[in-house]
Amino acid sequence: MDIRQVAFDHPDAVKLNDRVQAEYAERYGDGGDVTHLEPSMFKPPRGLYLIAYDASDAPVATGGWRAMDANGEGYLDGDAEIKRMYVVPEARGLGLARRVLALLEEDARAAGRLRMALETGTKQPEAIGLYTSSGYEPCAMFGHYRDEPLSRCYAKPLR
Repeated sequence: MDIRQVAFDHPDAVKLNDRVQAEYAERYGDGGDVTHLEPSMFKPPRGLYLIAYDASDAPVATGGWRAMDANGEGYLDGDAEIKRMYVVPEARGLGLARRVLALLEEDARAAGRLRMALETGTKQPEAIGLYTSSGYEPCAMFGHYRDEPLSRCYAKPLR
């Protein structure tokens, strides 16, 4: 696998984002994740966006982080928030999400972020399993979905 840094609005990122949104809609029965995201949020040193490509150069996994600080949505100073972690169904089980997650953590740590935080949902048990097996623990709710009953937030210190 070849993991590359790309812009959040790169055509392959858009294609994978469309796929993850469709999966959210299928699992939750709504229009997908409505969290407002801008490409500038993922520009170093305040963020990063990655895509993994297979041997045929097809995009098969994605993930990013963006810098967040204390605000009215429950974020803490020094947070790095994971966004758009996704692996296409045909590439699941190969360890791609774990590899992307490790690279995101490493980059956020190097950028001086103190905590990696994320929001996922109860209808994504694979994601919850990945994060808890990678050292993430439940934390106070934050972000757009902080009041939603199916939402779960996790965090891991980066220092």
